[in-house]
Amino acid sequence: MSEREFNVIFSERLRYYLKKYEITQLELSKRLGVGTTSVYNWCNGIKTPRMDKVDAMCEIFHCKRSDLMEDKTDKDPVNTIAAHFDGDEYTPEELDEIKKFAEFVKSKRK
Repeated sequence: MSEREFNVIFSERLRYYLKKYEITQLELSKRLGVGTTSVYNWCNGIKTPRMDKVDAMCEIFHCKRSDLMEDKTDKDPVNTIAAHFDGDEYTPEELDEIKKFAEFVKSKRK
């Protein structure tokens, strides 16, 4: 794989994770201690980040290097969790606890 092809794949994966975790390029640049131009260049396939920055992104996005560096077209599993609650299966208090837990899990993303 050429450097250009790698940059395209990396930029697509990076934009995917930024969107998934609702992190802006500015926020990522601050968390990584790099300039906004660096993040812009990575997101647009212009340059490749150093491996220490890739590792730091993996920690931020809770993923492996391969998740950022490999083409995942048709390889990503469906990440949907569906739940069906019949009205009297849970009490209103229990439903409230379930909602609070879901919000807690979402809050850990950031």
